[in-house]
Amino acid sequence: MLKFRLLVIFGACSYGLLSTFVKKAYTSGFSVGDVAGSQALIGVVILWALVIFNRIFKKQPTSSKTYTVTVRQVISLMFVGMTTGMTGMFYYAALQYLTASFAILMLFQFTWIGILLESLLERRRPGKENLLSLIVLFVGITFTSGFVSGMHESVSWIGVALGLASAVMYAFFIRFSEKTAGTVVPILRSALMITGSSILVMLVFPPYSLINLSLQNDLWKWGLLLALFGVVIPPVFYAIGVPKVGGGLATILSAAELPAAVIVSFIALNEPIGVLQWSGVVITLIGIALPQILRNRKQSA
Repeated sequence: MLKFRLLVIFGACSYGLLSTFVKKAYTSGFSVGDVAGSQALIGVVILWALVIFNRIFKKQPTSSKTYTVTVRQVISLMFVGMTTGMTGMFYYAALQYLTASFAILMLFQFTWIGILLESLLERRRPGKENLLSLIVLFVGITFTSGFVSGMHESVSWIGVALGLASAVMYAFFIRFSEKTAGTVVPILRSALMITGSSILVMLVFPPYSLINLSLQNDLWKWGLLLALFGVVIPPVFYAIGVPKVGGGLATILSAAELPAAVIVSFIALNEPIGVLQWSGVVITLIGIALPQILRNRKQSA
């Protein structure tokens, strides 16, 4: 079970790098459409190449997983993928109005949205461990954002709205990636989800000039980084880990994205981080580990 939780955490940390890459791409003169389009295009090519490689050169999957997929499963996975596509588009748009550390605070509202969503859909109350962890996470996320220390005196409400929209979409992605086509091998599930995401992104941002931009202005570098850490690694890790740990715990473990985003933005973007923010990072890490600590105590009692 631990390895599946680590996969979710590593996938979340991978997502945490994206805000820095996007900010760097904006500094280089690229737009939301350039960034989202190049990520989608490169990501879907890489994933389908991995599917073909695994199908040809790897042994057959275990009896519980298969490459066989029905039309209904294909459609379902592509719709789930559209939620991650919308997450990226809303989040990248929010980064035009907010700092990386504050935008991640808005995205991280998915923690309580995800727990609420699971409770509503399954008609049961969250466990005490998850509720306690959420409280700790809320404190940690608030401190990490810099909002308490007054580092964000003026905030763009357009950016806030876009950030919250990305949080809602992210909560839906985590929830439904757990439930959709669980018998299909993770790499194929991920490829189909990202295909749905890419179709949506291309409809919103038609890729007329992506090839020229990639060749002439090095857009491909940012597209490749965003594809690897936003399209390839997290969905594959989530496809393996989330069905094993459950949507509620996966939502909590995904909070690892926050400290990763803050630390990288501090190193690469020189965004100021005070003592309260570093304290928030530590509190957030405690909140992530809390469910496991409480379960271990209960089992050893």
